[in-house]
Parts: sequence; C-alpha cells; structure tokens
Amino acid sequence: MTELDKKTASVIRALILDGTRKANSGHPGGALSSTDMAYVVYKHFLKYNPKNPLWINRDRFVLSAGHESMLLYSLLTLQGFISVEDLKNFRQLGSITPGHPEYGLTDGVDATTGPLGQGFSMAVGMAVAETMLSAKLGGDAVNHFTFTLAGDGDLQEPVALGAASLAGHWGLSKLIALYDKNNAQISGPTSRADDTDIKEVFEGFGWNTIEIDGHNHDEIIDAIKQAQSQNEKPTLIIGHTIMAKGTATREGDHTTHGSPLPPEEIAATKEKLGLPKDQFFYLPDDVVNYFRNNFDELNDNVNDWNKRVNDKIESDEEFKKLWEEATSEYISDDLETPDFSAADKIATRAAFGKILAKFGEQMQTLVGGSADLEPSNSTKAFADIAGEYTKDNRSGRNLSFGVREFPMAAIVNGIALHGGLKPFGATFLVFADYERAAIRLSAMQHLHVLHVLTHDSFYVGEDGPTHQPVEHIQSLRLIPNLLVFRPADAKETAGAMKAALDANNRPSALILTRQGLPVLELPEDEIIANVKKGAYVIYQNSEEPEIILIATGSEVHLAIAAAKKMDDFKVRVVSMPSMELFEAQSEEYKNSVLPKNIRYRVAVEAGVSLGWQKYTGLDGWVFGFDRFGESAPYQDLEKAFGFTPDNLAEQVKARYKKFIDGSQS
Repeated sequence: MTELDKKTASVIRALILDGTRKANSGHPGGALSSTDMAYVVYKHFLKYNPKNPLWINRDRFVLSAGHESMLLYSLLTLQGFISVEDLKNFRQLGSITPGHPEYGLTDGVDATTGPLGQGFSMAVGMAVAETMLSAKLGGDAVNHFTFTLAGDGDLQEPVALGAASLAGHWGLSKLIALYDKNNAQISGPTSRADDTDIKEVFEGFGWNTIEIDGHNHDEIIDAIKQAQSQNEKPTLIIGHTIMAKGTATREGDHTTHGSPLPPEEIAATKEKLGLPKDQFFYLPDDVVNYFRNNFDELNDNVNDWNKRVNDKIESDEEFKKLWEEATSEYISDDLETPDFSAADKIATRAAFGKILAKFGEQMQTLVGGSADLEPSNSTKAFADIAGEYTKDNRSGRNLSFGVREFPMAAIVNGIALHGGLKPFGATFLVFADYERAAIRLSAMQHLHVLHVLTHDSFYVGEDGPTHQPVEHIQSLRLIPNLLVFRPADAKETAGAMKAALDANNRPSALILTRQGLPVLELPEDEIIANVKKGAYVIYQNSEEPEIILIATGSEVHLAIAAAKKMDDFKVRVVSMPSMELFEAQSEEYKNSVLPKNIRYRVAVEAGVSLGWQKYTGLDGWVFGFDRFGESAPYQDLEKAFGFTPDNLAEQVKARYKKFIDGSQS
C-alpha cells in the first residue's frame, strides 16, 4: 500500500464522518470498516467508462450493505460522477445522495439497495446476465466482473443464501463477493444472534472462499487477483474488519453502526488519520489525481471495445440483429402470437405457456424460469425451446431456480439491471408474498421484469386455503409502478404479455388461472388493443346501460353469463385486465367505459373486495371473496361460495331492482 493509497482511504473515511454528521443521520460504522475493501476494488480493479456510467461492458459493483451509502457516494465523487456538494446534501430532500443508494437517481449506482440480502442476490442476477450475453454476443462484446460488498446482516438474510446456492450451482466464476465481517450490528455483537461458519457454508454452496485482513490493501489485492483467476466458482472474500475502523476512540463499537459520531470524535479521528481536523468534506487534489490516474487507460479500453463492437456490427449480420435486440427498447407489435380462435376452453396459465414458447422462438433475449413449478406454471415448452442454463451451457435461457421464490425474484431483478435481457420468474400467486420485497424493488427501480403468478384464486381447488390466494391480487395493485394483469382468456393473456413487453420502464405481474376458461369471441387483434387500454366493454345488451358489471380474469365469464340472465335490465360488462393501464387513459376514454352518470356498478372478482370501491362508488357493490377458501374440487367451491351466474344475477337484481324500477331513488 502506497502513502497515497493510505491517504485516499483516510480521506474517504473523513468524508463518511462529515456526511453523516452534517445530515445528523446515517450509518458510519460499517462504512468505515468496509472502506479499505471497497477502495481497493474501485481504485485498482474496477473497469468502467469515466464518461458513461451506463456503459454495458463495465464491471458491476453492488453495495448490498446499502446503509453504507456514504462510502459509495465518496467513491462516486472520486470517480467524478457526483460532486462534493452532493455529499453535503446527503439524505436531504431532492438530493441525489439519499439514505440508501437508488438506481436511476445517482450516476454510478448499479442497484437500489438497503433491504439486506437483496443487493447480493441482484449481483448474482447480473453475473448470470453477463454469462448469457457473453455466450450469445461473444466475449469481445460482453466480458466483465460483478462485485458485491456485503455485511453480516446481508448474509443473515435467507434470500442471500438462496441466491448464493444458485450462484455456486451455476458456477458464476466472474462473481466476486466481498464480505465485511466486522462482527457488529445495530443491537450489539453478531454473536448474540449468529455463530454460522460462513466459510464452510459457502464452500458447501460451491464457492471459492478466501479469508484476509480486510484492512490490509496488499491482502485485498491478492485475494481479488485470485478470484479473477478462478474460472469455475464464484468467490467469497471474507475480510475480517473492525467496526468504525480508524476512529479515535470508537473502534469496535457497535453503536457507531447507525449513529453519526460526535464532532469532537470526528475531529480527533481526522487528527489520528493525518488530516486537517477543522476542514469538512476535505478532498485534496493529490488524492483526486491519484484516484483518476488510470482514466486514460480506462478510456482507451472503452475506445478499443467500441471499435471491436462496431466492426462486428458491420461485418456480422447475426451479431447486429442480436445486438439491436439486446440494446433497444422492445416493441411487441411484430411478435406473432398463437391462434386461440379454435380453442374451446383453455386456462390462462396454459395460454401463457404457449405464448411464452412462441415469443421465445422470436426473442433471443427472453430469459427466465420457474420456482420448481414448470408443469404448473406452463413454462416447460419455453424451457424445451430455450435450453437449460447451466455452468456448461451458458446459451441456455431457462433458469431452474428450485424452490426459491424470493431469490428468484431478486435474481431476475439483477438480470434486468444488467441490461440486454428480458427476464421473467414464475410461481404460484399465493407465493407472491415470498417474493414481495423483490417485486417492490422491481417497481422502485423501474425494471423491465415479468413476474408470472398462476393459480390465482379459490379455483385452485383441492390444494385448499393454503394455496388459494385471497388478498394477493389487491396487495400487488398497491405497489406503485407495478402493472398488474389478470386476463380473462387466452387472447387477453396474449395482450397482457405484449403490454408487459412494451412497458420498458416498469415491471408487470401476470396473474393466471389454473382452470380452463372459454375463449372470447372478439378478434385477437381487437382484444390485444383493448388490453393495452386496461379496460373495455366486452358485453352489453343496451347502448344505454343502467348497471355495469366490472370483472377480471375468470370472473369476466361469470359476469357475462350473469348479465345474460338479466334481460329485464340494461347491463354492460366491462373486462378490466389492468387497473393501472386503465388509469393511464384519457378521461374521455375512461368515461366511455364507465360513464359517470351510471351509479349502479358491481365489481366481480374472486379476491378480497377492498380496493374496488374506487370504481363501484357510493351506490355500487363488490361481489368479492373476503374469507379463506376450502379444499374441494373447484366446481363444488364455486357453488358453495356463490360464484355462479344464477346467484350473481339474482343478487344484483335483488339489490338494484327497486332503484331501476323507480320505486326508490
């Protein structure tokens, strides 16, 4: 370690202390213990474009310990992506230096982190994406490492361990995780809650492990070089560190984890580190110049890469086609869909499977898999076409996640964050609760991810209430920026798939039936166009309706059948496959579907009723399912629960007849 390396690490530590102190908020202790490992990665190993933080062939760095954000922001300042003024605005309204790193807000941040374990898992997804794209486009186009920095809390979260198991199974040798083992967390020493031998655990997962002094720059450098020479396994570098390393009197103190240090301690620490104790946000020119002295080399590397890729685009038509697909926003208009017009009945999960396979033939960037539910999620046809992704077959596009719903969702987020691929993950709707934290980060990061959720209601049948989702559809609709689709038939499913592919800046949840459903009579092109509007009129017996039935999924057919039993009423049935897309339409269109003057509205959905009142209004009613299900054939359940055309028609008539007849108002 040179004197300038030592000084730069000290300056970073002082920036961390000043930033958290000025904000009167933040987490300095862990950031100080992680400083040496993060600094060595950024200064001596990270390959990036100093002029473009989104360069596709850059090394990725995910700060899984997102509470250590001042460490990352200090490094981004040294890179030139943010400024000292940004550091001074740490955790302030409107700043680009929020309390935890946010992808898309701050240049150089590769993932939104903070919920522990998910950053590590997203890094696994990035490493998967690198291998897939390298196999398809060539190592001269995509060839980089993925680094992640994790703390004790990350590796206590099971999501990280599930992702680590898959990383070892897949042999992701260009994934390097640095584990800041400082043995302290918010409530005290980690020994109060954990005595796991992480080295043994990760070796059991198939990782290469290296133990070092996490403050010794030479050991850190040697460990990373060993990791980069590894071509069969991912590497975990266990850095034994000291909480609040470098402070004057607080080293090893767990209370520094989440509290800024007092001004007198900060001054004494700066003096100990050989820095001016009365200067705040001190960033001397010699440190900046030293950190950036490899910029010419980094820029030359980018220029060489640009030439290689441009030459391939000009000389290789197949590469050009794949490159454009990987680097362009996808528009689904040209995608062919299966013909469902001759089908009698088909479950929307089965329709999805046919559409997925058809799209998989046309899109080389469509990748993903199921949480050990290929037959149930209907992803097997795609798997047969796409091939299995393994350590020996990086060209495969089907990912076998095993029974790991939360890691699966976090990994597909990482694939989307990497760029170049369109990922999906599939499980049962009832297990969306296992995925929820990752689905939330999909939406927060505006990721182009498809979360496929089948077996969508009590119609699951014999598996009983544990597998019959009730509150899940509405709970997903609560997540901002998430598109939720519940299609009514095979054609609406095709429309939902196309709309999801066109939603380049947000994730989608596709909610599908287990049971077979009739295929709607409208032409497929018309239905696909209607799905993209979120809701549309599917049936009416009068141009001037008195009652509107609004339904989704399998209940669209129930509503139509009930409406046909109400010939003495003027009834309109609206299919609403996506509330979010409907809300995005013009007021004129929304009023044409749900005229404001029609007061009598009934929402019909086999899920909780709360949430539909927005559309039913004061005089409306929700025919929902506010209880848990039972174990029985679904045909018996729909009768027992009243989800029959006769019962729905009778209940609607009983509720509104007196008003429609004019006997009351």
